[in-house]
Amino acid sequence: MNIEAPIDIDEAGPLARRATVGVDVGGVRVGGTAPVVVQSMTNTDTADADATVAQVAALARAGSEIVRITVDRDESAAAVPHIRDRLARLGIDVPLVGDFHYIGHKLLADHPACAEALAKYRINPGNVGFKDKKDRQFVEIIEKAIQYDKTVRIGVNWGSLDQELLTRLMDENSRLARPATARAVMREAIIRSALMSAELAEETGLARERIILSAKVSNVQDLIAVYRDLSRRTDHALHLGLTEAGMGTKGVVASSAAMGILLQEGIGDTIRVSLTPEPGGDRTREVQVAQELLQTMGFRQFVPVVAACPGCGRTTSTVFQELAETIEGDLRRNMPIWRERYPGVEALKVAVMGCIVNGPGESKHADIGISLPGTGETPAAPVFIDGKKAATLRGPRIAEDFQVMVQDYIERRFGIASAAAE
Repeated sequence: MNIEAPIDIDEAGPLARRATVGVDVGGVRVGGTAPVVVQSMTNTDTADADATVAQVAALARAGSEIVRITVDRDESAAAVPHIRDRLARLGIDVPLVGDFHYIGHKLLADHPACAEALAKYRINPGNVGFKDKKDRQFVEIIEKAIQYDKTVRIGVNWGSLDQELLTRLMDENSRLARPATARAVMREAIIRSALMSAELAEETGLARERIILSAKVSNVQDLIAVYRDLSRRTDHALHLGLTEAGMGTKGVVASSAAMGILLQEGIGDTIRVSLTPEPGGDRTREVQVAQELLQTMGFRQFVPVVAACPGCGRTTSTVFQELAETIEGDLRRNMPIWRERYPGVEALKVAVMGCIVNGPGESKHADIGISLPGTGETPAAPVFIDGKKAATLRGPRIAEDFQVMVQDYIERRFGIASAAAE
C-alpha cells in the first residue's frame, strides 16, 4: 500500500449547473445562470386576505423568494389583487404564484385583476381538464399567460397524473417483447406529460422563456430518476421538490436526500421543501430547511453559519448548547435587518464549542469562536477572532459577554462595508 502517492484529488464542489433557459418570475430570475431560488407555499384560505397576507409576509421575511398561493374558487381569485396591494403597502414585493386546478381557465377569465396581480400561474396537466376539455382548457390558461405576459409552471404530480396518458403507455408497454416495470412506465408518463404540455404551450404562443417544468413524486429514488431523465430531454428551467415529503425529520431528510443529489449533479433551478407542519406549526420552517440545504451544499449564503460540537461526556454542562442555540436564533432573527445594514454578513462563521479537544482549533477556523470549559477544565473560555486568540472570558456571564463580542465583530467588519457602500 503506497501511502505516499502523489496527491491527485479533484477540488470539492458541486458539478456545473445544467444549462437551462432563463425565466423571469415577477422580477426574480430563475434558470439560466441565476442562483437556485427558494420557493414556498401558503396553507391559508386565500379568500381570507388577512391570514394570507400575514403568512406571505412571514414567508418572505424568512427568505422565500417566490410564494405560491391557492386559487381554487371565485372568492380566493377576488382576494388576490387585494393581497398583492396590501403586501406592497408593507414593502413586500415577493412574486405570487397562483396554484390552479380544475377551473383555472374560468377563474382567470372571470377575474382579470387576479390574472394581472399574479407573477406566475401553476398548471397541473393531470387535472386541468378531462377528455376533450383537457387541451382546450389548458390552452385557455396559456392564452391568459400570453395576454398578461406571465410565466407558467407546468407542474406534473404523480398523485394526479393524466390517467389517459398513463393507460396508453401501459398498454404500449405490455405489447413489448421485454416490457419495462410499471414503475418505470409511470416515470415515463410523468416526464412525457410535462414535455407534451410544454410543447402545446409553445405551439399556442407562450415563449420558452416563460415556462418552468416540475415533475414531483414522493419517493426519493423515483424523484432522482425522473429529474435526471427530464433534464436530459429538455432545457426548460426546472423546479425541484419532493411532493408530500412528510412531517418533521422524515420530511427534512427525504427532501434533502433527493434534492441534494440532483443539485450536486447540476439539476434544478428553484426548490421547495414540502414539509407537513405540526398542527399550528410554523410554516416558515420549509423556507429555513431549503435555505440550509442550499447553504450547506455551498450553492448560496443566506445566514451566518454557527458551528457547534455535538457534546460528549466531557461537556456535561449545557452552557455551550444554550449559547449556540441563542447565537443561531439571534442571527436568523436579525437577518432581515442585517442584510440591509451589514452587507455580506451572511458569510459570517461563528463557532461555539464545548471543550478543549476541538474547541480552539474549530474556533480558529471560524471568523469568531469560543471554546467553553468542559467538565473538569479550568473555568475559562478563550475567544478567537480571525484565527487569533483575542480574549479569555471568565465568570458567570461568559455567554452574555460572547454575544456582545459577536455583535461588536459584526459591526466592526460588516458595518465598515456598509459605510463604504454609502
